[in-house]
Amino acid sequence: MNSEKKRKMAKHSILVVDDEPAIREMVAVALEMADFDVLEADNAQQGHEIIVDRRPDLVLLDWMLPSVSGIELARRLKREESTAEVPIIMLTAKSEEDNKIQGLDVGADDYITKPFSTRELVSRIRAVLRRSAATNADKAIKVEGLELDPVSQRVSADEDPIDMGPTEYRLLAFFMGHPERAYSRTQLLDQVWGANVYVEDRTIDVHIRRLRKALEPYGYDRFIQTVRGTGYRFSIKTARAS
Repeated sequence: MNSEKKRKMAKHSILVVDDEPAIREMVAVALEMADFDVLEADNAQQGHEIIVDRRPDLVLLDWMLPSVSGIELARRLKREESTAEVPIIMLTAKSEEDNKIQGLDVGADDYITKPFSTRELVSRIRAVLRRSAATNADKAIKVEGLELDPVSQRVSADEDPIDMGPTEYRLLAFFMGHPERAYSRTQLLDQVWGANVYVEDRTIDVHIRRLRKALEPYGYDRFIQTVRGTGYRFSIKTARAS
């Protein structure tokens, strides 16, 4: 039965922004072995585009980048509301205390100097991800006029309360916490129901329809987009054929 197939949890995605191919390759191999999904960029502009489009769970950011420095990109990310919550770990050969303080002051969550142990890198990434999850767990999430409050477990649209079932609430909470990323039905089942609960994959379609119906009177059903051949995503951008 499909419901009894072993399903994998959605992996954390890590963006590596470094202009040295050898460094990117070494880090990518280590992260993939540690069961992370890896994205790569060799300059700040490309890195920013990937962050906006793909919303990685964490960014490994080299300080010394061509044209725009990593420290400037970090400053920009923390200044923009849509990217301010993305965790950043600076990777740099600058080991002086003043450099570390500067990196942390612009909003970096950690600072690792080159050369570094890949085992330590993976450990530090996991630590930052845990801290980030704990920090954001109780924060209300607002996208345009749609707001979800995890403390009271209430959803409102333009300040009007929306009535929805507990499963639809959990789906929306996951989607709003992970915007602009496509998830398969299997991944959504794991994240919302849990890896040890066996239900049919098509169950997700039923709850997606219910969630869209709850959001439809306010026009926010457009945020729940179908991704052909994959599953679903939460996005404020106009849906494109995928």
